[in-house]
Formats: sequence, structure tokens, C-alpha cells
Amino acid sequence: MNRQAAAWSCSFVFGLTMFALMPGSADAQPSKLKLRVADAFPTGHYIAENSIRHFMDQVTRATGGAVEFEYYPAEQLGKAKDLLALTLSGVADIGYVVPSYVSDKMPLSAVAELPGLFPNSCSGAAAYWRLSRDGVLAQKEYAPNGVRVLFSFVLAPYQIATKQKFGSLREVEGLKLRAIGAAQEVTLKKLKIVPVRMPSPEVHESMSRGTIDGAIFPYSSMLSYDLPVKYVTEGENFGTAAGHYLISEARWKTLPASVQKAMQEAGEATIRHGCTAFDKDVQTAMEKLRQKGATIVTLPAEDRRLIAQTLATVANEWAEGVDRRGKPGSETLKAFREALSAP
Repeated sequence: MNRQAAAWSCSFVFGLTMFALMPGSADAQPSKLKLRVADAFPTGHYIAENSIRHFMDQVTRATGGAVEFEYYPAEQLGKAKDLLALTLSGVADIGYVVPSYVSDKMPLSAVAELPGLFPNSCSGAAAYWRLSRDGVLAQKEYAPNGVRVLFSFVLAPYQIATKQKFGSLREVEGLKLRAIGAAQEVTLKKLKIVPVRMPSPEVHESMSRGTIDGAIFPYSSMLSYDLPVKYVTEGENFGTAAGHYLISEARWKTLPASVQKAMQEAGEATIRHGCTAFDKDVQTAMEKLRQKGATIVTLPAEDRRLIAQTLATVANEWAEGVDRRGKPGSETLKAFREALSAP
């Protein structure tokens, strides 16, 4: 082979090699995409296990392993109240955000935390997702904040849990109970209870030190955070908590279309999976609390009627208060109620 032919042959082989390495060629291997996920739940927490863990598994499976996640639980990347800012700044690609922790930026999202609007997690979660995916919350709360909801969750109705003995509503008047946000603060004040707003990871220490007398919490979270509770109501509905796992709109736009599709499908599946688990866990968690020595309190019928009457106006008062801040509170409440009644 002469020198010119040899040079041409080497160039041809080099060209084929480079073509094979180009994205989209038949032999190219898709590059791995690693995403950082941050939340505030302790390792093994039932919400994380039935939400973000399920989501990550679904996405990794759907993309054939092309998407991997680095998961940072237990506030490892930052405090719960800072996770929205950390997600927007890119410290986390996906962050767990409780709207009540950032109520100055997300006041409308507290609509799902109002008392008495729905009986269980799945009914609340389905309605909330309609508003979060492409409804009023997506348009007037998340888009202006530069974020996109990957999936939401709504927990089962909250109960009163204390260290002090009680058997009636009158006996909890004046107690300091942890509340998650504005909606629950209104609820507790109506019942002559003193609300103290704080993130979930701080409740155990605050109860142990006597800073607060108790909390309104779902049964499973009482167990997950190992709260020192002795008396817990059953069958009541003092509101609940809602949360989201978010991604910034800027980060979302960098993802391949196939990954976006996988995440959208995984989000829908995770909402159904999570709410089913949360509803199923109510009785199991209540029994575990009994085994740990907690007394389950059934309030007298007269108290239950009084609670229903007292809390009947909370939703409208909340909406009017948000309206006064220049935000569409009444519009959001109306949309949520319509979503709850939708087939």
C-alpha cells in the first residue's frame, strides 16, 4: 500500500471511530444523567418511602438506567424551609417543598390543608394534583416562582396528639400545639388552642423539652418522628399537610424529552401509590401507637358537633384572608372544591 493510500485508510478508520462515538449513532451508549434530590425526611420515613423513593425507582426503570439519582434525606443539603431556594439555585435538582414553610411565596397551596374538605388522602391528592399540574396553582403559584411540580402528596387528616391527658375539647384549650401553616393556625385558634408553627423535624425536640404541649399530626408521622405522645384523637379532621417535589423550570428545560416523559408518568404513578399507602396506614399506625402506650381518645359527640360547627367557616375565612393579600384565595378554594367533586 502506498503512502497516500495508507493515509487515506487511517483517516477513514478514524472517521468511522468518531462517528460511532457521536450521540445518536447505532453503537453509542447513552450518557448517564445524575440528578440530586433533597428532602427533610429522616431515613426510612414513610412519606419518603412511598413517594420520592417510588418516583426515583420508576424513572430509573423507565429510562433503562440512563437517569440516576443522588438522594440527600434528613436536611443534608439544607433546612426544610430553604429547599425551594436550593432547588432554584441548582444546589438540588429536585427538592421537597412544603408550601406552608414558604407561605410568603406559596400561600395558595395551603388550600389542601384546610379542615374537613375531604375524608382521606386519595381524594385530597387527586384534587390537589389537578390544580398543581395545570390548574390555578400551576398557573398562579408555581410558574411565577419558576418551578414545576413533579408530583404532590396530601396526607390523611391530622389528629391532636399531646403528652397531657385529655378526654374532651375543653381540656385541650390553651395548649400549645405545633401547626404546619396558616390554615392550621386558623383551625387551632378557632378551637382556643395556641398554634406554634414549626417544621416537622423540630417537633420531637420541642415536645421533649416542653416548648410545646403537642401537635396536630398524622398517626404515621407521630411514629416516624418518634413523638413522645400519650393521648391522641381518632376520627377527627383538623386539616392535613400537603407537599411537593419540585424541579426548577430552567433545569426541566435541559432534560431530554424522553426523560421529561418518564418523569411525568412516574409522577402520576407516585401520587396514586403514595395516597393508597397513606390511607392504608392509618389503622396500622394507630394500633402501633396503642402498643407504644398511647391512649386513643374518642371525643364526646357534643364536642364533635361543636368542632364541625366551629370549623365550618375556616375555609372561607382563609380564602378571604388570602384575597386581601392580593392573591386569588377564593378562586383557588372554588377550584379545589370543584376538583374534589369531579368524577
